[in-house]
Amino acid sequence: MNLVIFGPPGAGKGTQSSFITNKFNLYQLSTGELLREEIKNKTELGVKISSIINAGDLVSDKIVSVLIEKFISKKEFQNRIIFDGYPRNLAQAKNLDILLKKNNQKIDMVLKLSVSLDIIKQRISERKNLENRPDDDEETAIKRYDTYEKNSKPVIDFYKHSGLLRIVNGERSITEINSEISALIEAIKG
Repeated sequence: MNLVIFGPPGAGKGTQSSFITNKFNLYQLSTGELLREEIKNKTELGVKISSIINAGDLVSDKIVSVLIEKFISKKEFQNRIIFDGYPRNLAQAKNLDILLKKNNQKIDMVLKLSVSLDIIKQRISERKNLENRPDDDEETAIKRYDTYEKNSKPVIDFYKHSGLLRIVNGERSITEINSEISALIEAIKG
């Protein structure tokens, strides 16, 4: 089973992804992690990625696609992936479908954690006090939320039209969200 999880920054994607990977024995695919791994291993691609990032530019969809294909083609990950924060745009969503088909896989369900901006601001404020993360200020939170909403809409619509989208109320407790997600996954697991 392959899943995609969406939600604005501060929605709890990381927390829910960890829960899902542990409970259902899946692997979390984070593009940021894939990029960092290439850089750390000083591969040819890693050196290229490092110079792109150091120049302050975004890594191209093409490079990300190469890393994703490398990951999904590995036997141990096949049909056991949760895509966290990817795809970020419609081109990536369509490309992911192509890569998965090429490797005899598909997306089984897309989870969207639905959380209002007010709740995000409240969580960011609490998280700032606990973790002291530099990106946790209200202005940044609002900007990231707006960017997420604008950029994710075409991708969410794409998955909605394909019948894969399940919207989860991300404003409840972590346990309540875990329970709903578990029930949704159990239902498709059969």
